[in-house]
Amino acid sequence: MTEGSVRARVRGIYTTSLTQLLLDSGHEVVQASDPIRERFDATLPDEDHDVELATTDDRQGVGVEGDPDAVETVLALLRDVGVDTLAWFDPAPTGSVFDGVVRETLGSGAVVDIGDGGEGFLPFRNAENHISDDDAVRVQVTEAAPPWDDDRPLLDTELKAFAGLATLVPGQEGTRVDTRDDAAGRELAGMTDLLGADVPDGWGVRWSHSATAASMDALGDALTRASERASALDDVVGSEVGEPGRVAAPTETAWCWFGRESRFALDEHRRAVTRTMPGHHRIKAAHEAASAGVDFAEALCDLGGDDAAFPFDVVTRQFGPGAGDTVRIGHGKPDGRLILLGSGDVVDYDGAEGTLSVERQMSPGGTYDALGVPRESGDTALTKFREGRWWYPTVYRDSEGNRKGTYVNVCTPVECFPKTIRYVDLHVDVIKHADGRVERVDDDELDDAVEAGELSEALAEKARDVASALERAL
Repeated sequence: MTEGSVRARVRGIYTTSLTQLLLDSGHEVVQASDPIRERFDATLPDEDHDVELATTDDRQGVGVEGDPDAVETVLALLRDVGVDTLAWFDPAPTGSVFDGVVRETLGSGAVVDIGDGGEGFLPFRNAENHISDDDAVRVQVTEAAPPWDDDRPLLDTELKAFAGLATLVPGQEGTRVDTRDDAAGRELAGMTDLLGADVPDGWGVRWSHSATAASMDALGDALTRASERASALDDVVGSEVGEPGRVAAPTETAWCWFGRESRFALDEHRRAVTRTMPGHHRIKAAHEAASAGVDFAEALCDLGGDDAAFPFDVVTRQFGPGAGDTVRIGHGKPDGRLILLGSGDVVDYDGAEGTLSVERQMSPGGTYDALGVPRESGDTALTKFREGRWWYPTVYRDSEGNRKGTYVNVCTPVECFPKTIRYVDLHVDVIKHADGRVERVDDDELDDAVEAGELSEALAEKARDVASALERAL
């Protein structure tokens, strides 16, 4: 390894492209799957990893977890994948320890206030003792949650020192190996004492299954790192619980939310290694069942070369959405939140143009943003989305069909997924009032997002250019 490089473990639908990106940038990819080993003409050792990149459950991006410096290095690399890649550090990273207060008990666990980390969920099975409302608890994040996801971070009251291949557990006797290969497990357990790592007193060793195939050097590195993290937690184990807040964070977690342009940029990295159809990652991100179909098509067919177009009509006819379907509008925010603007019916679909129109029945009360006209019973909103476009218009009408105004949202390129239309709002918008007046709004919010580090200046400048073009066109 060269100075400044990291060892990364990669999993999920973006694995090939991210492996290529990491290798091209001088980093090392370890613990690769057999298909990845076959695909790359490179050394991919079974070494311990500094950082792990794993596709999120909804396939919209990746989580990055591991040593703080390694996470920061990889995050800087991922931010440059495409102009619409957004990234954030998690205030409650996996492995971090918090003091908290139980705010609510539910059927299967408790909601815990962990201070600046927000809220976490502590399953009753993960609690050492019975817990009730207002109990003070010390918890560790065992599974962080993307900011655009509704799930809370998963918590446990048993503290552990995580380090890839090795985990140290306080109070555990001896060494355990999480594998079904009993012979390999016994061999690894027997070798542990030979590794020379200074395991803190009172901590037991727990190896992952991947450790059974790792080299002695890799095992030693993993155990040393786990021991260092356990030592950092020694002062926390058994100490008095304080006010809600973070008390230890030996590791870091960050999240990357890929946009449409970023997915196509990842296609190019993958195409440098193996046959890749247009929209490979866009299709796989849209529907879990699409992965096998994409892999089959790439193995079997001539995909038309680098200039071939993304087959929007074929994909949407197979997986949706189409005319008559109901879809949600997933309004992403630059700070990582995802707001659902409600559901509507697809009333018009044009696969050749990559467009669909969604009609919603509006509930009465309040006014429409920026338009300043009341939301009344019988109002409808007709929104026209076009795959890949940096904006979309919504026309509001009253119960008689009279136009109340048009709101044009500037956003990252639209993706028409089967159940949800997805994009990230870029704050600045253009509206057209019923009397024909055109107005541009929320430039200040866009500037604030750049200053807060939520949006890059390049992405903000693109939003401003789109808004200016819309002003002229309307």
